[in-house]
Amino acid sequence: MHHPPHCRGPVGVTRRNMLQIGGIGLLQLSVASLLKADAQRKSQASAHADACILVFLNGGPSHLDTWDMKPDLPSEMRSEFKPIPSTIPGVPVCEHLPRLAQRLNRLTLVRSVHHDQVAHAPAVYTALTGIRSNIRAGLMGASRTDYPAIGSVVGRQRPPSGAVPPYVLLPHLTAEGAGGPPQPGFLAGWLGKGHDPLLVLPGGRPDSLQIPALDLVPDATAQRLQGRRDLMGALQASGQIVGIQDRQMDALWAKAFDLVSSPQAQRAFKLDSEPAPLRDRYGRNIYGQSLLLARRLIEAGTRLVCISWAPDANATWDTHGNNFAKLKNELLPQFDLGFTALLDDLEVRGMLERTLVVAMGEIGRTPKVNGNAGRDHWEFCYTVLFAGGGMKRGFVFGASDKHGAYPKTDPVTAADIIATIYHALGVPPDLELRDPLDRPLVLVPDGHPIIPLFA
Repeated sequence: MHHPPHCRGPVGVTRRNMLQIGGIGLLQLSVASLLKADAQRKSQASAHADACILVFLNGGPSHLDTWDMKPDLPSEMRSEFKPIPSTIPGVPVCEHLPRLAQRLNRLTLVRSVHHDQVAHAPAVYTALTGIRSNIRAGLMGASRTDYPAIGSVVGRQRPPSGAVPPYVLLPHLTAEGAGGPPQPGFLAGWLGKGHDPLLVLPGGRPDSLQIPALDLVPDATAQRLQGRRDLMGALQASGQIVGIQDRQMDALWAKAFDLVSSPQAQRAFKLDSEPAPLRDRYGRNIYGQSLLLARRLIEAGTRLVCISWAPDANATWDTHGNNFAKLKNELLPQFDLGFTALLDDLEVRGMLERTLVVAMGEIGRTPKVNGNAGRDHWEFCYTVLFAGGGMKRGFVFGASDKHGAYPKTDPVTAADIIATIYHALGVPPDLELRDPLDRPLVLVPDGHPIIPLFA
C-alpha cells in the first residue's frame, strides 16, 4: 500500500512506523512513571523517621559561642564563655548549655555547613528549602512562586492518617524585620495554599498559644462548619465553583473543620492537659511551650512541626550587639531547658527513634567580635544539630578551621542538609513535582543526603 506524501514521515518511515514509535515512546514514559512511583514507595517504606520537629533558630546563632567553641582564638575573636566537657569525649560545648552537654551523646553535629546567602531572607530561604535565592539583600518576602517548605512537601507526600494538620508552624511566621513581610521558606509556595502550615501564634500569656485559623469561623461548632462545608461541596458539584482559588479556600475550610470536629486534633492542642511539672521542665516561655506542643502534635500524627524562634529576623539570635549578654541571660538558658526537655520527653515515650529532631539557624556568626560586643552574619560555616530519626548518636561530622570561619573537612551545603531531612522522612530529594504551570521541578536539585550521618 502506498501512502500519500502528506502521510509520510522522514525517508523510509511510514505512518505505521510512526505510530509504532509513538507507542514505544508512550510505553517508555509509562515505564519511567511506574519506576518513579515504585522508587517513591520504596523510599517511604525505608524511611528512617515518620515525623520531624525542626527547631529553627531564626536570625543565626553563634556557633563559636555554643557548639563549636575555639578557646585558643586571639582575644578579638575569642568567646567570653568557657567550654565545658560533654558526653562526647573531646567535644566541649558552652558553659551555658549544661543540660545539652549531658545529652550530646544522643546527637549528631554537622559542623561544616555553608552557603553563599548573607542576608536573612535569602539565607532563610536557602537554609529551609535548599534552593539558592538570586536576591542578595533587601526585604525579600514570601511568594507563591517560592519552592515549598519541607513540611508542605512531607504533608503532601505522606499525609497523616488521622484528622490532624500535616504541617504546623509556631509560634511565629517570622517577619523579615519588624513590620516587614513574612520570610520565605515557611509556606507552600507553588504547591498551593492548601499545603500551607497551620499557624499557631502567641496567646494572651507569655506561655500560651492560639490558632488564628479558627478566628475565621467565630462561634464555630462542628455542626455549623459541616453545614458550610456541605454548601461548598454542593456549589462545586453544580459547577458554580471551579477556580483554583476556590479549591484552595475549600482546602483551608477543610483544615478548620478538621480542627473543630476532630477530638484527636483538639486533644493535641490542649497544653493545659499536661502536668504542670512537665510544662515547667520545658520552660514557661513561648518557645519552651512551643516545643512541648510540637511533641504533642507529632504524637497525634502531625508530620512536621517547625518552631521559628523569632517574631522577626532581628529579634532573637541576630546578635550584632550584646551577643554574649543576650546569649547568657536569655537565649541559651531557654534553648538548653526546652530542647533537652524535648529530647528527654521523646526518649521516655519511645518516640525519638522515629522522630527526626533538627536544630539550626540560617547562618553562623563572624569569628571576629565587632565594636558592639556582637558578631555579624557569617554564611561560610555553621553547625546543624540532629537527633533521632535514624541518626547516629554521639557523632560529629565535618569540622571548621581553627577560626571557625570555613569548613576544614567534609564541607556540606544547605541543600545537602535539606536533602538529608527529606531522605530521613522517606521523600526522595530528587522527587519531581509540578507547579501551577505544570512545569516539572525537582525538590532539591543541588543537594545530596549525607548518608554517613545515619546509623
